[in-house]
Amino acid sequence: MVTLLFVIAAVVLLIAYFTYGRFLRDKVFGLKKDARTPAHELKDGVDYVPAPAPVLLGHHFSSIAGAGPIVGPITAASSWGWLPAYLWVLIGNVFIGGVHDMSSIVASVRNMAKSIAEIGGRYLSKRAGFLFKLFIWLALLYVVAVFINVAQITFNAKVPLVEGGKVVSLLPIGGGVATSAVIYIFLAVLFGISVYRFGLSLKWATVIFVVLVYIAVYIGQLFPINLSPAVWNIILLIYVAVASVTPVWILLQPRDYLSSFLLYGAVIGAGLGILLSFGNFQPHISAYLGFNSDIGPLVPLLFVVIACGSISGFHSLVGSGTTSKQLDKETDALPVGYGAMLLEGLVAVMSVIFVLILTVPEFHILKKNVAAIYGTGVGRFMAVLGIPEKIGVAFGMLALSSFVLTSTDTGTRLARYVFTELTGITNRFVATGVSLIIPAFLVFLKYRDPATGKLLPVWKALWPVFGATNQLIAALSLFVVMVWMIKTGRGKYWFVTGIPSLFMAVITVWALVMLFVKWKFTVIGIAALVQVFLALWIFYEGFLALKKLKEESNG
Repeated sequence: MVTLLFVIAAVVLLIAYFTYGRFLRDKVFGLKKDARTPAHELKDGVDYVPAPAPVLLGHHFSSIAGAGPIVGPITAASSWGWLPAYLWVLIGNVFIGGVHDMSSIVASVRNMAKSIAEIGGRYLSKRAGFLFKLFIWLALLYVVAVFINVAQITFNAKVPLVEGGKVVSLLPIGGGVATSAVIYIFLAVLFGISVYRFGLSLKWATVIFVVLVYIAVYIGQLFPINLSPAVWNIILLIYVAVASVTPVWILLQPRDYLSSFLLYGAVIGAGLGILLSFGNFQPHISAYLGFNSDIGPLVPLLFVVIACGSISGFHSLVGSGTTSKQLDKETDALPVGYGAMLLEGLVAVMSVIFVLILTVPEFHILKKNVAAIYGTGVGRFMAVLGIPEKIGVAFGMLALSSFVLTSTDTGTRLARYVFTELTGITNRFVATGVSLIIPAFLVFLKYRDPATGKLLPVWKALWPVFGATNQLIAALSLFVVMVWMIKTGRGKYWFVTGIPSLFMAVITVWALVMLFVKWKFTVIGIAALVQVFLALWIFYEGFLALKKLKEESNG
């Protein structure tokens, strides 16, 4: 059954790429291979740098993947059952998430790589643009805080060693993952210097440095770095600050490109294990666990909790913030935008499968640590290929850690861009510093469940409001793209982005109101209320713009 679920998902996503994806490329947006992109028009060697499609795919995929397609699907599958999570991942990816990602890149490229908020200001109203930027900037602060906490967890994780269906010990994998992550960052810098300054061919650089990154997984387990969560929080805050202000060619591009091979390796290794396991792993979680769970009702929270596994507003910020500035050809938006989202969907499906095959004693231990669930799942399926489970687990954990870090520093860089657009302050050091004040506060804050009074991990407390805000950005981005399409002569296909926008708007506003009722006037409750207010105002501005356009066309 596990193998069949994986095969069905892979086939569905592959067919979608060659059918609906090409429909978007050729009919909806009419992309041209020879059109000159902003990466060439505005090339500056810092932010605007044309990148070959494989490199940009790696950067974009790494930036958007993060913890979303892992934490979200695992949480949803363990809360409401694997079937609702599995179905939403597939449907959401093909018709909403992939469309959202590709359309935001295309809209940005055709507006000189402006952010989706800037485009909103141009095609809705200046006031809407300002509100959207403020909304996005606040949302990015949650992204950075949540992902720093998840990264810190991977550096302190312990996972169960299972023999004969029983947990015999807990392996301290995290310290080794931390060492591997440090080595891998240094390798990324060397990769960037080798390719962009010393002219080493991309092919040979890839072969050499990917092998070195894989070796780092083994070395990390020999020389673990063990630090407290608080110390890791400080180190990670410093790291994302540095990564935010350095040229993309020296860290962002090469690190993202190399980290994509970690996830490719995890997907291929665990994927082959799933294919070859046949009946070795049986489901231990019911397909449907009920409408209500400890985190709330299936509707609307399923669509919020899974977040990046199906659709994510953060992707439009990456697509219109960094990816559009590096797109070499317009047609590259299909593999980089739509294709990367489908790959993320496959990662999300695998995350659901990992929950599916966990035995009952394992599940009770791992439920407290979604990062460990992912690492354990990768390790158990890689063991089918003859790879020692400890190495497989470490590999899966490093893959997760690298993508979390990628999304975190990309989020910080995007927050810097948006802060500059909001305030006009162009000093990247000041913009980065100000954008990290609130995340630094959030990662050290203590959170208690309003119902039980129990302390919650930072990511678990912030995830619902992060997810809802994230999905609301997606709804707003799709709405902005729809207005842009109508105003630039592509209104015939307005429904491609318009219908998904309406669905996500209703679902996420509903979820945010529920969060406010639960958390009331706490940091989380107030944040939810502010986001609802800003979003409704932006939609109102958009409808005024459409009404004005209709009146002009009738007049």
